[in-house]
Amino acid sequence: MTESHIRTSIRHAIDPAAASRMGTEELRSNFHVGGLFEPGRINLTYTHYDRMVVGGAMPAGTPLLLEAIKPTGTKSFLERRELIAVNIGGVGTAEVDGTRHRLETRDMLYAGMGSSVSFASEDPQRPAKFYLLSAPAHQAHPTRLIRIGDAKRLDLGSKASANERSIFQFIHAEGAKTCQLVVGMTQLAEGSVWNTMPAHVHDRRMEAYLYFGLAETARVFHFMGEPAETRHVVMANEEAVLSPVWSIHSGCGTSNYTFIWAMAGDNVDYTDVDPVPLETMR
Repeated sequence: MTESHIRTSIRHAIDPAAASRMGTEELRSNFHVGGLFEPGRINLTYTHYDRMVVGGAMPAGTPLLLEAIKPTGTKSFLERRELIAVNIGGVGTAEVDGTRHRLETRDMLYAGMGSSVSFASEDPQRPAKFYLLSAPAHQAHPTRLIRIGDAKRLDLGSKASANERSIFQFIHAEGAKTCQLVVGMTQLAEGSVWNTMPAHVHDRRMEAYLYFGLAETARVFHFMGEPAETRHVVMANEEAVLSPVWSIHSGCGTSNYTFIWAMAGDNVDYTDVDPVPLETMR
């Protein structure tokens, strides 16, 4: 497999003052990430937010090897990086250094610094869709497969506030070790549409959201921006959005949905956030 099977784009970091002056198309071109899953291709977005890479691999008839890309400046993709892949499609396999790992839908695989990784679908007619997240690493941690049933689960919210939800923490203090990647999944119950409200910010970690489990005509309004200068980006199924450290990250959908949240930065503590009181938002 050559880099012709890997499509790479770059997103530069945007400051809050610049974002506050942006219109719809500028916001989307800087923060919205679409077209992640394309048969027979790996699509990667290299961001200048903590050097996070957000991408998608959709293997068809042949395996897809995750090879080096120009923005990393390394001989192999994970030479100085770590990776998390979450499968949101059909059953697939991720081969790490010659060992195959079978991932059903919503299972996650961690691959440490220095690993070689490729992806395949068990049934090309029902291809796997691997959502990829990568950040710089300073040491190698062991490969770890975490099934959705093994994730740390928290049930929160209520029907009354339209935010009844289950949070699945794939990476946490008692689980798999990473250098800086923190990844989890939130699934909203039927009839619930709000996530992460009241909102918060965390100055030490950027974040990325992937919304999925939406009908073709459904949408999520993703809210971003400084608390007193909010904006929104309209999200369709299997689309991602970047959240800088200065921005809130909340959403409200036309139906319930699921999203994968991923963070990279200085701190891996879930509770290291600055709450934003609703009365201060604009």
